[in-house]
Amino acid sequence: MRVLDLTNVLAGPFAGYQLGLMGADVVKVEVPGSGDLARSLGGDAELSAEGLGVSFLAQNGGKRSLTLDLKNPAGREVFERLVREADVLLENFRPGVLARLGFPVERLRELNAGLVYCAVSGFGQTGPMRGRPAYDQIIQGLSGIMSVTGTPESAPTRTGFPIADTLGGYAAAFAISAALVKRARTGIGSYLDVSMLETAVAAMGWVVSDYLVAGRVPRAMGNENATSAPSGTFRTAAGDLNIAANKQEQYVELCRILDRPDLIDDVRFATRESRKAHRAELKAELERTLERETATHWDELLAGSGVPVAPVLTVEEALSLEQLSARELFHEVPMPDGRERSLRVLGSSVHVDGHPVAPTSRPPRLGEHTTEILTALGYTPTQIQALATKGAT
Repeated sequence: MRVLDLTNVLAGPFAGYQLGLMGADVVKVEVPGSGDLARSLGGDAELSAEGLGVSFLAQNGGKRSLTLDLKNPAGREVFERLVREADVLLENFRPGVLARLGFPVERLRELNAGLVYCAVSGFGQTGPMRGRPAYDQIIQGLSGIMSVTGTPESAPTRTGFPIADTLGGYAAAFAISAALVKRARTGIGSYLDVSMLETAVAAMGWVVSDYLVAGRVPRAMGNENATSAPSGTFRTAAGDLNIAANKQEQYVELCRILDRPDLIDDVRFATRESRKAHRAELKAELERTLERETATHWDELLAGSGVPVAPVLTVEEALSLEQLSARELFHEVPMPDGRERSLRVLGSSVHVDGHPVAPTSRPPRLGEHTTEILTALGYTPTQIQALATKGAT
């Protein structure tokens, strides 16, 4: 499948990366001279200055880069050829931008009736907020995510990573995949309108339903789980421990292993509802015991018990988990600038037929594949040079 990826920064490029990991040929169409804004973002200033920002490297492996100016008449002619041969067009401009460049949905359908066109935006292509700019921070606040994140004292709190962008990317990749199945059966393409705001709200299904169905206003509870107790983060002698004893038998087993049989029959903690009503007292009782040993000790003791438990790790500690290495989540590809050290990137979280999924090649330099792609479209070397001279590529 050929995907034209006209996206920038995170939600759109993340969607394109997921499609590429699953085997799509993703052609990243970038603005000549600057390219994806993510090329200048990330934790390494030197790489950002080279147009290879860490934020770009993280989600553009396996893609090919073509520079094209869609404001240039010659560039638009090239784009028409690309659309005719593409399976998917993915963009995250503000609503209406691609139409103003001469490519409304109707024109795209004229060029390619089987095209799956996916537009990712902050608020969707319709509605009173459609034209407003949106970044992850904005969507987290508007969706209610921040209001239920953190403690009652610290909320509203942003999540520690751009979750609204990431969810939007996953939603787009899922919708595109479904539309390709439809096209395989009918021959007809689709126009997919992905709203980051709606994706974020939909992803909070349990929290939102508490209000829609039960009439309960969701609130920040820190590390506690509103649906059960004990289910949250507990102090130990060294490090924090997450415990989620959501079932009665798990709670009983937890008390048995901690040598606290008194907590099983205590009327305050005997049932799920009574434990929720007295969660603070239960937490205090459990921490009296847990603080005698380290989080690592309790994790090892409880690991085979059937009680969901694990220590709270830093990102650095999480990336060193043997489980992730055994599943081959991390992959080494060459650095785009030719330096000796390799680039370590994330593959897919999905295994296919028992095998991990990795990018097929390193992230591209800006415009690296322009000549290659134009040649495949039928342009001659003279025509390719003329396009560059006109400022189209």
